[in-house]
Amino acid sequence: MDNPQVTCSIAMSLDGFTAGKNQSFENPFGDNFDPDLLRRWMFQEPEKNNHKKEIDAILDAGAFIMGSNMFGPANRRDSPEWKGWWGEEPPYHAPVFVLTHQQRDPIEMAGGTTFNFITEGVESALIQAKKVAGDRNISVAGGASTVNQFLAAGLIDELWLHIVPVTIGIGTRLFEGVPPLLLEPIEVGGTSVVTHIRYRILK
Repeated sequence: MDNPQVTCSIAMSLDGFTAGKNQSFENPFGDNFDPDLLRRWMFQEPEKNNHKKEIDAILDAGAFIMGSNMFGPANRRDSPEWKGWWGEEPPYHAPVFVLTHQQRDPIEMAGGTTFNFITEGVESALIQAKKVAGDRNISVAGGASTVNQFLAAGLIDELWLHIVPVTIGIGTRLFEGVPPLLLEPIEVGGTSVVTHIRYRILK
């Protein structure tokens, strides 16, 4: 790739929420909606429903950045025993930089994923991700609070939204606290369960 970019691919409800209220270990997406409403397009025959390209794009990066809440719930993520939601072989297969207030040693997982914990903020995480990504893109994986920090700092080049036709009403909202943005849609697709819109962020 001639010009690696910082990308973000994230699912959200029609009213802009990526998770509900009161997220916990028992309810990672919050207690006011069924998480399958956001995820069913990814797991219910994605190849049959022409979503394989979008799923591949989510994981196509040389490094990933995520917030501490995406790595784990507040009462578990700093525990030495906690290694994320994804089991022994997370799907990333690349270095992952976790934004946190609590420093931890890196965690090496099966399949090439290593979780690195960054306490210095989004700019530091991005600098370190670029060092290991080589000529591949860097993906800001989420959640919404982390994506909003990157958007507010002008650090995302492309935003790929997967919009599901439900409303949630309360929770964690994308674009919260983000200054006005100018976006150019460069690809649009979808089915009855999701609309995919890929944007280039102009400013």
